[in-house]
Amino acid sequence: MAELIPLRRRMIEDMTIRNLSPATQRSYVHAVAKFSRYFDRSPDRLGLEDVRAFQVHLVSAGVSWPALNQTVCALRFFYGVTLGHAEIPERIAYARAPRTLPVVLSADEVVRFLEAVPSLKTRTALTTAYAAGLRASETVGLKVGDIDSGRGVIRVEHGKGGKDRTVMLSAQLLRILRVYWRLAKPQGWLFPGRDANRPIDVQVLYSACRSARAAAGIDKRVTVHTLRHAFATHLLENGTDIRIIQVLLGHNNLSSTARYTKVSNGLIRRTTSPLDRLNIEVVPPG
Repeated sequence: MAELIPLRRRMIEDMTIRNLSPATQRSYVHAVAKFSRYFDRSPDRLGLEDVRAFQVHLVSAGVSWPALNQTVCALRFFYGVTLGHAEIPERIAYARAPRTLPVVLSADEVVRFLEAVPSLKTRTALTTAYAAGLRASETVGLKVGDIDSGRGVIRVEHGKGGKDRTVMLSAQLLRILRVYWRLAKPQGWLFPGRDANRPIDVQVLYSACRSARAAAGIDKRVTVHTLRHAFATHLLENGTDIRIIQVLLGHNNLSSTARYTKVSNGLIRRTTSPLDRLNIEVVPPG
């Protein structure tokens, strides 16, 4: 439908103005396009009852609640921002998240898992994710210059919500990164892909997690996010204040002022990473 092209362009412009990430923009555009195709009509000719019918369709099709809520976010943005119907977004209901406990690895399982990763680059990347509680996208987005050994911190640029933050640089991780740098000699990206001008693809980390989990004989599902959960849990078990953990994870429920104050007071630098309590081989054998 030709009328979709100007709408699509306007929605992309609206998202770009608001600094939504490229991944979020692709997801929102895909969701609105799917909504339009379901009714075979331009989305600006569809209303709340159509949205509700589409949600019922998605639920009956077994769509996961995160995917359903991503669609809700996309439609709320489309109607509220692109079409300017301020009264509609609040009437588009989110799906209620099921209350499930996250999978958490024990300290021993973390060691077994990381030592089952055969690639130096991938093992170092996953070790970094655990040591600093990073998301997969934040890990692959690190540059060599983000490692500030002088201050004892790692700078994370453009984390979730486009926000920058500072996390601790584990003493153990610094030793591992120095060995990695001496052997791999990364220049721009800390973990470059096959094309040195681009970072390693997150799919490489996901694939490495699946292989390492099997090789380590761990019967839990392990992803990069599992390592992030383990980081937070192990900090909590070791007595770290929950507010510091929230800052380290980059949760947005703290004001920017509170976040800045905590960083400036050196709390992050003085917080011991759970990695420093483990004994990880720096270089994979062979």
